[in-house]
Amino acid sequence: MYANYFRGTRNLTVFIFRQQRFQILIWLISLIGITLSVAAAYPNIYNDEQSRQAASLTMDNPAMVAMLGPGYELKSYLHSIGSMFANEMLLFTAIAVAVMSILLVGRATRGDEEDGRIEMIRALSVGRLSYPSAVMIVIVVTNVLLAILTGIGLVSLGIEGMGLGSSLLYGSILGVTGLLFAAFTAIFAQLAETSRGTKMYSFILLIIAYLVRAVGDVSSDILSWISPLGWTVRTGVFWEDNWWTIIIVSMIAVLFGAFAFYLHSIRDLGSGFIAARKGKTQASPFLQTTFGLTFRLQRTAIIAWAIGIFALSSSFGAILGDLETYFVDIEFMQAFIEAEADYTLTEQFIPLLMAIMSLIGLIPAVMVVLNLKGEEVKNHTENFYSRAVSRTRVLGSYCFLAIAVSVIMQSLIALGLWSVSQSVMDETLSFYTTFAAAYVYLPALWVVIGLIIGVIGVVPKISGAIWIYVVYCFVVVYLGGLLDFPKWVNNLSVFEHIPQIPVDDGNFLTFMALTLIALLLTITGFVGYNRRDITG
Repeated sequence: MYANYFRGTRNLTVFIFRQQRFQILIWLISLIGITLSVAAAYPNIYNDEQSRQAASLTMDNPAMVAMLGPGYELKSYLHSIGSMFANEMLLFTAIAVAVMSILLVGRATRGDEEDGRIEMIRALSVGRLSYPSAVMIVIVVTNVLLAILTGIGLVSLGIEGMGLGSSLLYGSILGVTGLLFAAFTAIFAQLAETSRGTKMYSFILLIIAYLVRAVGDVSSDILSWISPLGWTVRTGVFWEDNWWTIIIVSMIAVLFGAFAFYLHSIRDLGSGFIAARKGKTQASPFLQTTFGLTFRLQRTAIIAWAIGIFALSSSFGAILGDLETYFVDIEFMQAFIEAEADYTLTEQFIPLLMAIMSLIGLIPAVMVVLNLKGEEVKNHTENFYSRAVSRTRVLGSYCFLAIAVSVIMQSLIALGLWSVSQSVMDETLSFYTTFAAAYVYLPALWVVIGLIIGVIGVVPKISGAIWIYVVYCFVVVYLGGLLDFPKWVNNLSVFEHIPQIPVDDGNFLTFMALTLIALLLTITGFVGYNRRDITG
């Protein structure tokens, strides 16, 4: 009897692999390629005991613990390049794998259901649970491939401390983290009624997991164990090699996956356990405008991102006070910092933090514009154009909302960082400096927004490729100095041209040049959008 629930799973698995093969391939190549490239660079960067000791002391700082997880013992840094690599790279790589699983599962489950594909498939001779089973098989295979290829790739580099067992453990913790968040997303796909809601709930959980881990790693280990990401950074890979963490996370992923299957088996197709709230009988005057409807469709996601961004920036503001006091009695570290710059550790940390936070704040702004492409693919925009509404007006609404979101996110980043840091720092950051350090990234955000508008207007089929550029910018910001990229490679990232306030002075010409580039890209998008055919 139970076999009937899974009838046709094999054929559907092949179908989903074919449907998502390009996305899966891009994710695997990107994640594995970046991991191996960074690992290969470490022996040249940390080639003596002094540099390793400095790195160990830096990673023990509460600010770095909050950002990357608890530091390893000093002796592990002195005896193994692998432990240094894992300490600095594991968490962010695991987050990237979690994002991959969230996007793949969200699209293949609630996304396909929302588009009507699953209804058509259900009309065939397939089991009730065959489609979710096929989706989970695809995700399991993808994460297993990631784990194996990453492990084999690391051991093949022949780096000190990166043995076969430890390298496979590194790949495995990435894989099981991806599977765990795939299971979470599968549950949210049963709770929410839309793919947008599924992804929103999943990303909120990911942000909460990061924040809980950050607070726990700094103040209480017990709190860190509540977070899935807290389990990830406690494998002690390349040093202690705690394989039992893999077993625990795998078991939890299986349990949540089974619960998702149960929920899927008892709900009606097209429905969700969290029912959408009934709207008003009559729309308000604001909602009847093009911009009003655009904002209303994305209001919940924007609010959720705003709360997450503010909470994340506040958590970093809470540990800024420890940056200066932590090294006050460490003569070696004081000499190391003074040799590098004439600025305090906090002043050196702010530009990197602002760049990373700005990239995170860029995500909801890009999603706002990409939703126009999604509405077009679903033929929803035809409802606009069947009335006296111009294409310029519709695209302008999305463009204005994206710009507004970018300003709001940067404001919340600055406000969270400044407001909380006032109570923990002896020499507090000024209001002007903090907001200037955040707002200086606005032209870079606008260039990316202009780029996606240009792509949607001229070549909409490749609009999803904008995420490749966003990831590229993150790699340059976070790893550019570590990997010693050529200057032209760094310059391809628009964030590379932003002054690092407060270390650097603001450059008005740079601000105007980037704003002009953003304007030209936006105009190109508007012209192309008005001339091309609309899908459907």
